[in-house]
Amino acid sequence: MTGRGEPPEDPPDNPSGGEDEYRSVVFDESFVRAARLQEFSAQERMGDHARAVRSLPGRPVRRHRSRAGIALVVLIALAFATAVYFGFRNPYPTPVGRRAEPLQTTVIPLAPRSPVPGGAAESLLADGPAAGHRTGAAGINFPSVRRTKNFSDSQVTIALTTVKDYLVGSSLDPDVLTAGVVRPVGRLLDPDQTAQFDRSINAPADDGVHSATGWLVRFDPAEVELADSDIRVQGTLSYAEAGADTLEVVSDHTFTYALRPAVSGPQRADGASLFTVRRVLHFLLDREDIRLHRLEVRSAYVQAGPQACSADTTGALRPLLAGERADTRGPAGTDPYATGVPAAALCGTLAVSSPTRSPLQDPGVARSPRSRP
Repeated sequence: MTGRGEPPEDPPDNPSGGEDEYRSVVFDESFVRAARLQEFSAQERMGDHARAVRSLPGRPVRRHRSRAGIALVVLIALAFATAVYFGFRNPYPTPVGRRAEPLQTTVIPLAPRSPVPGGAAESLLADGPAAGHRTGAAGINFPSVRRTKNFSDSQVTIALTTVKDYLVGSSLDPDVLTAGVVRPVGRLLDPDQTAQFDRSINAPADDGVHSATGWLVRFDPAEVELADSDIRVQGTLSYAEAGADTLEVVSDHTFTYALRPAVSGPQRADGASLFTVRRVLHFLLDREDIRLHRLEVRSAYVQAGPQACSADTTGALRPLLAGERADTRGPAGTDPYATGVPAAALCGTLAVSSPTRSPLQDPGVARSPRSRP
C-alpha cells in the first residue's frame, strides 16, 4: 500500500477478461486516499457552490535537512577552529619583557677618629644625632603621589609601597639584622636577580656585584646584638618615569642602631653604642613588577660606621663598639695591574654632626610625615 501520494501505478494482477479487466480503472481505497480532489456531497451541492469538487490538503512532504544550513554549520566550525589555531600559533612574535640587570653595589666603611662613645641605649637614641628621627617604618614616608604620563596614581602608590616593604625588610627586621634570615628581602626581588642575591648571601665577594651588605643591613650575631629595638630612620623617597613602561624610585635613608657586644650574662648599662648606615638605593619597577609586588634593585650606595677601614664588609657589617677605636690600617690594598673584577677598596672618615632637634619633637608642632614631591 502506497499511502497518500500519487495513484497506484502497478499493473493489474490478472489482465485477462472478466471483471478483472476493469481492475485497472477501479477506484480502490489507496486511489481514493491519494486523490487531490473530492466531490461535494449531494447536500453540499445544494448550496451555492459554483464548483462540484473541492481540493483536499496535500500530505505534508517530508523535508530534508537544508544544504544551506549544513554549509553554515560547517563554516562556523571552520571559523572557530581557525581562531583557536591562530590563538595558539600567533604569527606575530610576543614582545620580549625587560630583563632585570645585576645590582651594582658600593659599600664604604666609615672609620672614627677617636674611641667610640658608649652609654645607655635609650639615652644615646634620645640625645644623639638621631634624636629627631622617627622610629622604625614611620621614618619611611611617601612623597606626594601624583600620576605620571604613563602610570596612574594607584600604580605609583603600589610601587612606593613595594619599595617601602623592601626597606623595612632589609633594614629594620630584627631577624634579618642579626639572625641571618633573608626571605623578607628575597621574596620582593625580580626573579632575574634571585641568583645574584643568593650568591651574594652564600658566597659574598668584594667585586661590586656580590656584596651581601649591598642588598641588606646585616650584622654578625656572634659579635653584636641590638641593644634597643627602636631603630631611628630619616630619609626621602622620590619617583620618576624611566620610560613608558618603567618607574624609577630612589630611596635615601639613614638608619641608626643601638648595638652592644653579643656576650652571655648581664650587660653593662652603659655598654651600648650607636651605629649608622646610610643607604641610597635605586629601584626599577615595570608594569609586571608593580602588578606582582616586586622590584629590581639597580644600584646600592652604602656608608656605614663606625668601622675600621680594613674590615671586610662584604658578608656583614663590622661595627666598632663602645670604647673601641679604628686601627691605623687603611683599606685593603688595590692592585691596578691585577686582572679580573677590581676590588672596591674604599673607606671614609666618620664625622658625626652635633645632635639637632627636629620640629617633630616640639609638642606645639603638628606631627606630619616628611615628604618630597
